[in-house]
Amino acid sequence: MRAILLDGPGTPDTMRLAEMPKPQPGPGEICVRVRAASLNPADYKIAAGGHPNWTYPFIPGLDAAGIVEAIGEGVTQWKAGDRIVYHGDLTKPGGFAEYAITTAHTAAAIPQGLSFESAAAFPCAGLTAYQAVVRKMRIGKGQTVFIHAGAGGVGGYAIQLARLFGASRIIASASQVNFDYAHSLGADVVIDYNTEDVHGRIMELTNGRGVDGILNTVNRKLAQTDLSALAFGGQLACIAGAPEVVADFQPSWKTFTVHKLMLGGAHTSGDRSAQEDLARMADEFMAFMLEGKIDPMIGETIRLEEIPEALSRLSQRHVRGKIVAVLDGNGNQ
Repeated sequence: MRAILLDGPGTPDTMRLAEMPKPQPGPGEICVRVRAASLNPADYKIAAGGHPNWTYPFIPGLDAAGIVEAIGEGVTQWKAGDRIVYHGDLTKPGGFAEYAITTAHTAAAIPQGLSFESAAAFPCAGLTAYQAVVRKMRIGKGQTVFIHAGAGGVGGYAIQLARLFGASRIIASASQVNFDYAHSLGADVVIDYNTEDVHGRIMELTNGRGVDGILNTVNRKLAQTDLSALAFGGQLACIAGAPEVVADFQPSWKTFTVHKLMLGGAHTSGDRSAQEDLARMADEFMAFMLEGKIDPMIGETIRLEEIPEALSRLSQRHVRGKIVAVLDGNGNQ
């Protein structure tokens, strides 16, 4: 089979297309004929340092959708021919290949009417946003939320979810070129992070109150500053590092909650329920997509061999929406 390979820790330009043996599923696993795989920042970030469990050459790629090719011992919920999507275990070979292995209990069935591309686009970014907005912060009616990097994968899905669940006001940051895009997803106000004082603008827009929820997708330093833009009882969800100082920062008159999210940690947690929850959340998320309430945000489709170059562009943080690799040129069947 054709696959994208890493010969050692490195940047996307060190990845190469090569032939590899077709993998076979072990107990509790399924082999998937990959029809589409999406690109995520985690793919190039983890590749840079590698992982102790990896053996090289290694196949990266966290998110994939396709058709069940074969099932391993003990698998009863899937059969050959089923259409599935999954968020993979970063410690194991991934989905940037024509065939991939995943655990059966973490995969979700793709409903009829949803393409492989749309299904592959959302797991890492969409489920992270779902955890933050719906599961942790429980953003709802009457609340105001601020979302960093609103034109990106996690940020874009978070805007849509906040709108879907009734947030009264959604503020997002983006570069000027992506203002219209962020507005189209549901943002009421967009702040240019290149030219404006983001947190100062948030306080101005909320008359000094702050916002009820913030989703930080950028870094620990900004997460620290985010604390000052929270309203009383506000919540901060972080996916790129939590603030270093919380207790000392929090005055007695301003309480808040900090959530540190790591979606893929379910795989290595040893918690079967947490692992199965990846599939449950995917089912819920795809139902919204099927109803047209969540756009998959596919900004670009590419071929398997174009993944290294596309990951390089993604690492520059100027990609809008999601990039999806389609392996056979027809992801709608």
